[in-house]
Amino acid sequence: MADTAVVVTGTKSGRPEAGEYGAYYGKYISLVAGDDVVSALDAQRRETMVLLSSLSEEDGEFRYAPGKWSVKEVLAHANDTERIMSYRALRIGRGDKTPLPGFEQDDYVKNGDFARMSVEDLLEEYIAVRRATVALFRHFDDTAWQRMGVASENPASARGLAYIVAGHELHHRRVLQEKYFSNKR
Repeated sequence: MADTAVVVTGTKSGRPEAGEYGAYYGKYISLVAGDDVVSALDAQRRETMVLLSSLSEEDGEFRYAPGKWSVKEVLAHANDTERIMSYRALRIGRGDKTPLPGFEQDDYVKNGDFARMSVEDLLEEYIAVRRATVALFRHFDDTAWQRMGVASENPASARGLAYIVAGHELHHRRVLQEKYFSNKR
């Protein structure tokens, strides 16, 4: 599976300030270094592919405890969440003031039937989703980054949502490394 580089251009987003995201998401945003979330997202794509590209199908089905998501489900959850957060950022960045609803992550995983998908398919999907995310954010101007809306009954700026995408992935990558792969790699 080819993973060619994406050229990242545009302005730096700047870090979101308190009030640009719900308090719950601060734990994700705090994981992201710097003030250029587009470059961070692009770098993460390469880092995540290094971590996950050698997974076997057996590795993809692994759960570190009963009732926990499989590796495939974790990756699919990250893909779904990125799509949703990027969609929210698109709407808010374009000035849409319509409050955006939340989503129930466990229902998405339960109804995704990810066991039937191959690890390779999920990784290809990850690359496609991330490229689309980077392409969207790469062209946001300062005004779009700072526009505010409401998502999941919380205030949200486009840049806050971008940082949530980046931090959410970092969180789940850490979980994979510590709970799923600690004895394997």
